[in-house]
Amino acid sequence: MKSLKMATLCAVAALALNVSDASAENLQQALSMAYGNNPTLNAARAELRAIDENVSQALSGYRPTVTGSGSATRQWTSIEQLSGPSKRNETNSTSLGVQVNQILFRGMRTKNGVKQAEASVRAARATLENTEQTILFNVATAYMDVLRDQAILELRKQNVSFLREQVRSAKDRFAVGETISTDVAQAEARLSGAISQVNFAKANLSSSRANYQLLVGKKPGKLSAGYAVDKLFPRKLSGAIGAALSEHPTIRASQHNVDAAQMAVKVAQGELMPTVSLQGTANRSWSDQSGGGTSSRDTTTNSAQITGSISVPLYQGGRVSSQVRQAKETLGQRRIQLDLARDQVRSNVISSWGVLEAAVPQITAAQAQVEASRLALRGVIEERGVGQRTTLDVLNSQGELIDARISLVTAQRDRIVASYRIASAIGRLSAQKLNLRVTHYNPKKHYNQVRDKWFGLRTPDGR
Repeated sequence: MKSLKMATLCAVAALALNVSDASAENLQQALSMAYGNNPTLNAARAELRAIDENVSQALSGYRPTVTGSGSATRQWTSIEQLSGPSKRNETNSTSLGVQVNQILFRGMRTKNGVKQAEASVRAARATLENTEQTILFNVATAYMDVLRDQAILELRKQNVSFLREQVRSAKDRFAVGETISTDVAQAEARLSGAISQVNFAKANLSSSRANYQLLVGKKPGKLSAGYAVDKLFPRKLSGAIGAALSEHPTIRASQHNVDAAQMAVKVAQGELMPTVSLQGTANRSWSDQSGGGTSSRDTTTNSAQITGSISVPLYQGGRVSSQVRQAKETLGQRRIQLDLARDQVRSNVISSWGVLEAAVPQITAAQAQVEASRLALRGVIEERGVGQRTTLDVLNSQGELIDARISLVTAQRDRIVASYRIASAIGRLSAQKLNLRVTHYNPKKHYNQVRDKWFGLRTPDGR
């Protein structure tokens, strides 16, 4: 672990190019901005809030339903008689009523439906945690990509400056007869290739900056050095695997999906059980009847009724039986997915751990390569001055030095990203674990606001 910390310090030092300004944006700030602004994360939160409403809908099975009714009728009747005057009757009637239905028993479907909805909410919360981890990991990766590509661009520019000097030197020596035109051509060819590599590095940096803006919500400014998060995971692979199997949100989401599928089976089976309900109605009606324009009768009628009923399903054409079998197959699928989630999490931890372990010696080897290439270039330049080396030797040595420096920058970036990858693979890459200075999203707040809400069309935030 000491070697890991030393490698981290080296990474910080190498990637901190032109970031000494105290106003530079740091990785924690980028993660904090993404936590609040990332559209994918905000969409996942909105999806969870929508799933919260399933519990309220399931609980409505315990509550009565109230229906109001009203009607108004006007009727005309005309009777023509051969031996007398015609008769004309008019009747005006109005009625208002209220009906209340209360389910007393429906095969435990309401109870099991509530449990199913609650399990689905817990699964969605775990899925949201996994989405948060994915976003934070992607932000850390994008942040380090920008730093890496900035460093590579700077190295490419330095290489162009060095090669311009070599072209100028070769031309001067050719002018006084100390070298041949081939040296000049070789130096110019290398310079043209280096300029092309600068343009390619600029394109890579632009792509990294665009990805950063997509994730964080703003363009990257001056970025300070990144940092590893080794403190978030155990020091041994066995401990990391054990922690992942018990903590990773993907596994917890799969476990809750199994619970929801079990309740779905019971809900489907409840369709085969009796339904007991109680119905109450109250009506008031008014009628006004007149005939021939000579008489009028006004009547008011009040009525009320309470009815208890029981419905026993005998045969539904095989529909319910099929639904039960279907729910059982879905339950089996959810159990298989749970086993698959455990296997995937274990695999991700092992592969991420391997990347981290490989990154440390890569940094050490790259540092040694850079130092050796630097000494070699210095020696080749001195030897060329006394005629023991050619311009081509200098160009080759410079190319090896630039490649070694780029390899070091890449290895240092990979080292830091690997630490975030392991933390994410275990399930500990959260805003709380990272100590981000943000207002943490509390999924239980909205759930508690809507769970027992009997009426109201507005969402808790006023929409």
